[in-house]
Amino acid sequence: MSAFGIGDLPARVRAVLGPTNTGKTHLAIERLLAHASGIIGFPLRLLARENYDRMVARKGARHVALITGEEKIIPPDARWFSCTVEAMPLDRPVEFLAVDEIQLCADPDRGHVFTDRLLHARGLVETMFLGAETIRPLLQRLVPQAEVQTRPRLSQLSHAGPVKLTRLPPRSAVVAFSAAEVYAIAELIRRRRGGCAVVMGRLSPRTRNAQVALYQEKEVDFLVATDAIGMGLNMDVDHVAFAGLTKFDGHRPRGLSAAEVAQIAGRAGRGMRDGTFGSTADCPPLEPELAAQVEAHSFEPLTQLCWRSSELDFTHVDALLDTLLAPPPGPGLVRGNDATDLETLAALAREPEMRGLARGRGRVRLLWDACQIPDFRKLADDSHIRLCARVFTHVARDGRIPTDWIAGQIAALARADGDIDTLMQRLAGVRVWTYIAARPDWVADAAHWQGRAREVEDLVSDALHERLIARFVDRRAAHLMRRLEAGEQEDLLSAVTRRGEVVVEGHPVGLIEGFGFVPDPSCEGDERRLVLRAARRALREEMPRRVLRLEAAADAAFTWTDTHRLIWEGAAVGRLRRGPAPMRPLVEVLDSEFLDGAQRERVRARLQHFLDTEIRLAVAPLLAAAEAAAGEGTLRGPLHRLVERLGVVPGATEDDIPSGLRGRLKPLGVRAGRFALFLPALLKPRATQVRARLWALWHGAPTPELPAPSLVCVAPPQDWPPGFAAAMGWVDVGPLLLRLDVAERVAAELAFIARTHPAPLPTDLLPRLGVKTDAVPLVMRRLGFRLLPPPPLAEGQLGPPLPTLVAPLRRRPPSGPAPRQRRPLPADGPFAALAALRV
Repeated sequence: MSAFGIGDLPARVRAVLGPTNTGKTHLAIERLLAHASGIIGFPLRLLARENYDRMVARKGARHVALITGEEKIIPPDARWFSCTVEAMPLDRPVEFLAVDEIQLCADPDRGHVFTDRLLHARGLVETMFLGAETIRPLLQRLVPQAEVQTRPRLSQLSHAGPVKLTRLPPRSAVVAFSAAEVYAIAELIRRRRGGCAVVMGRLSPRTRNAQVALYQEKEVDFLVATDAIGMGLNMDVDHVAFAGLTKFDGHRPRGLSAAEVAQIAGRAGRGMRDGTFGSTADCPPLEPELAAQVEAHSFEPLTQLCWRSSELDFTHVDALLDTLLAPPPGPGLVRGNDATDLETLAALAREPEMRGLARGRGRVRLLWDACQIPDFRKLADDSHIRLCARVFTHVARDGRIPTDWIAGQIAALARADGDIDTLMQRLAGVRVWTYIAARPDWVADAAHWQGRAREVEDLVSDALHERLIARFVDRRAAHLMRRLEAGEQEDLLSAVTRRGEVVVEGHPVGLIEGFGFVPDPSCEGDERRLVLRAARRALREEMPRRVLRLEAAADAAFTWTDTHRLIWEGAAVGRLRRGPAPMRPLVEVLDSEFLDGAQRERVRARLQHFLDTEIRLAVAPLLAAAEAAAGEGTLRGPLHRLVERLGVVPGATEDDIPSGLRGRLKPLGVRAGRFALFLPALLKPRATQVRARLWALWHGAPTPELPAPSLVCVAPPQDWPPGFAAAMGWVDVGPLLLRLDVAERVAAELAFIARTHPAPLPTDLLPRLGVKTDAVPLVMRRLGFRLLPPPPLAEGQLGPPLPTLVAPLRRRPPSGPAPRQRRPLPADGPFAALAALRV
């Protein structure tokens, strides 16, 4: 097709060639909008949509159209068109026409479309082809009238060598060549570097733009992508790292060419900012020759372009196949791979029903249009062929695709549940129906179904974006890492809530417990270390404030636990260790990286003051007695023993202390009893609790659990260490323990009533002791008494049985004058029956 002209002016054809970041696309857009009308074709729907938005911003939505396989926005007054290369409306005359990435003429799968545009698509005034320098020789041979301009790269691109994934610089893009690799690398970056955006060719424009915005707005510093980023994706990437140098091209695995490596690596650097490239992960280092080629943008020129006839014969299905399979017309042109549309046509042409239905030019063209429905799903079965056949059958027979079929198919895809792969497959299905709905000659009320398909695509796209963020982005870690890498001179915005939650830059990172920091339990590995780094910087000012608050706190704000810990604001801040004496324990501040030496000492001093006060209040009677006895030598000894033994000296009985000294101890509250020297006041609950903790600390044991204060008799607890019961004021009375003050009181009462002869056992004794009847003999024996069974009534005597008698285990010699001898009572006297009570 010859170039069109206006008047006598020939149409100008230009080829603007050069590496990435040369401003070629920007130049084409500027030239497009400078003309009264124009069309520009892009290799990807994503790019067509992106540049459509740019053009709308310049010229307004009523004058700009978007035409892709899945989207058609064509206002009545449209003058400028942004399209995919396949969807360019070549039947519309425009002043300016441009095709981007024209070197894709050599692509085995899509190259024939680009080659057709190179040979036949022209603007009335100006035509521009944009691409790599590698196509120059063939372009000059096939389009000899074209003016070729070479544009240099605006910034330097240099090889940085291999870099570990964990050491990639911020604003890096990692390129992998399969979804599995993309997911694995993205997961690792999330764990080690806070997260990344993900870009793949299978994403919808909405999801892709949302992921790019995530990166561009610096919510994450890393991008993991397939080679889809090589086609005009403009982002602020400083470094491109290859995770591999081989790809599966749809037919076989193969290595990347130097030009393909350069196309992808060229995404690094933008405008006048330089960029770097290299390898990472399991990718071997780039060969020096390859790196040098990429740096110099010097590659072997293309030797052949893919071609398929665009002059199709629609008289018959076989004639259409013949023209599609026709050999190239000249040197430099070759047939590429059989595209999906050709494979689908060949499969349907073998079916008699399809051949019978495709009669006449209109039906054959309709069949070819149906075969060109894109196979976005790529299910590797005949489902796509069957879909194309059904679409053709409905339109050929009924003139329209049934509305209920369209509605059901789109409704089945309108779901936001599922994992990433499920959503991506669902999105591919939506894209197929978006393409079909964009054909008003196939679908009744095409505008409605286009809108419905776009709604479902947006629903699935948003869900996919959220799944990608949830799986591959830790916003907290990414944000904290960025602020930490900004340098020590920048203060982190931090706060500590009343509950002790630490919030740094708006992200909860953990809790303060005392003077320690507990990271969020959801943090693991590198993220945990990152949170600790952020907390250290954020708490540099908080910890001094907490030290001041602890120093000013009242004693009621502290708690002393049975595990020898000191609690403040619900957290342990100190622990006790054995001191020089049982009543003088020492305090140690729990380890904290946030406290320096001076702060630790201030905390220790406040905790020691609280502890000393608690002990002093609990054993105040003992301390008062020791102070009162300080000036009297004979009293200092017993009081010193009491202080050393925490108020109870088991085994120091009244027999060991002279009666004169016992009388002097009594005003001090000290009692020398039958079982111990003790202060009854120290057997009260609060004092006993403190004494138990001091005893356990002194003996290096956890504090045993004490009986309820109301109990006076208990079974010996199995977990009480030896000596604890006696130290706490319990007397071993055989199978039971009896509280010391009760034991002393009961023993004194029994000794008094049985001082001269056996006496009846008091009737209220058992309730006071809280023991069972069968245990009374052994308890009495341990208290120093024996029970005497009552004598039976004499024959003929009537009355209640005689009571049980109690007597000391041994008689003490009387300390006074000899008792007066009583006269024996007459056997037949009125008091003879009572004589038995004296036996």
